[in-house]
Amino acid sequence: MKRIEKDPLQKRLEITNWILLALLIAGSLLLCSARFSLGIILGGLISVVNFHWLYHNLLSVFEGEINRLRSAIMGRYFIRLAVTAVSLFGIIAWDIADVIGLVVGLSVVVLTIVLTTVLTLCQKNCAEEL
Repeated sequence: MKRIEKDPLQKRLEITNWILLALLIAGSLLLCSARFSLGIILGGLISVVNFHWLYHNLLSVFEGEINRLRSAIMGRYFIRLAVTAVSLFGIIAWDIADVIGLVVGLSVVVLTIVLTTVLTLCQKNCAEEL
């Protein structure tokens, strides 16, 4: 089957995810403890990888047979959820990283979506004013 080309907005979100994560890590390394920075790194990696995994799962499902869409989406969703839950449980239970840093890292994708939405709306409003 023919691969669907990525939407420019999807590419922008993916690049912004990595840039925002890098900025958060750099800032935390300068201003916070190593444990807090490790929390941001682990949380950010979990959220960004989870976002990529979701994209690829949905892409492969929509390229497949329509009759199996619902079960395929739900099965892959639960696998992704279980892997994320086990990862977070391990990080928190074994006290590997700071929990607040972990939450900040996990917020990378949400922050990216909000930032991209605000910037896109500002660009649209500026273009309409001209």
